[in-house]
Amino acid sequence: MARPTGDTTWLDLGTTKLEATLTFYSELFGWMFEDTGEEFGHYHMISNDGAPVGGLMDVAGMPMPDGTPLESGWDVYLAVDDVDARLARATEHGASVFSPAMDIGPLGRSAMITDPTGARVGLWQANEFEGFEFTGAPGSPVWFELMTHEFDAAREFYSTLLDIQLEPMGESMDDGMMRYLNAGPMDSATWGLGDSTAFMPKEATGWRAYLAVESADPAAAKVQELGGSVLDGPIDSPFGRIATVADPDGATFQICAMSEAVGESAAAGEPEVGAATAG
Repeated sequence: MARPTGDTTWLDLGTTKLEATLTFYSELFGWMFEDTGEEFGHYHMISNDGAPVGGLMDVAGMPMPDGTPLESGWDVYLAVDDVDARLARATEHGASVFSPAMDIGPLGRSAMITDPTGARVGLWQANEFEGFEFTGAPGSPVWFELMTHEFDAAREFYSTLLDIQLEPMGESMDDGMMRYLNAGPMDSATWGLGDSTAFMPKEATGWRAYLAVESADPAAAKVQELGGSVLDGPIDSPFGRIATVADPDGATFQICAMSEAVGESAAAGEPEVGAATAG
């Protein structure tokens, strides 16, 4: 069954330090990497205990559309029914094309845009390949979110682009610091939209991926042992104990121990939010 339009479906990691990055993630999560060969630019497929997670590519020396070098980072892809039609709609509503629509062999068709708020996100039209699996196991993706200073503009854009209804969270932080919406009902949403104006610098905004760990504090310590860094946390939330970390090449992501979730009242006052559970 095709993944619904608007659901998260894939993760890409661009790195400028290929060997160090492969070692870091294999040691942290136990991930396996399969080089797809020269035809696909030596794109590496990532699997976690046999389940697909995402892809990785060496982007050292590759330019962005404006000619500046690509930096390391994770990109999130959203499922769409028709890449070309959704790409045209995106540009009509203020987005720019980061990479044009193209076929990825028999697997599907992809494109990447920069939305009107400046956040980069991919679009994926599946053919033979739907995307990652929501297994909930350590090392697997469990939640995604767009954090932005332009909340209203982002809400209007993604609602229009994807024909989805963004809905208030079933649980929200009591301190009222931030507005947060899920991309659909709480029991089936795979990502959220948060207003981070009050607590996050604009340069830190954008799409974020949450990866499951058994326990947040040992995982954060392991990140540092492997040459990465802990940027925020770990902190408690109703959805798990969460930390923002970076790999040795500076690509940031979130780790989440869902088994360490605490009651909403205990987590009140913490700005780091994410439902950290996928439908």
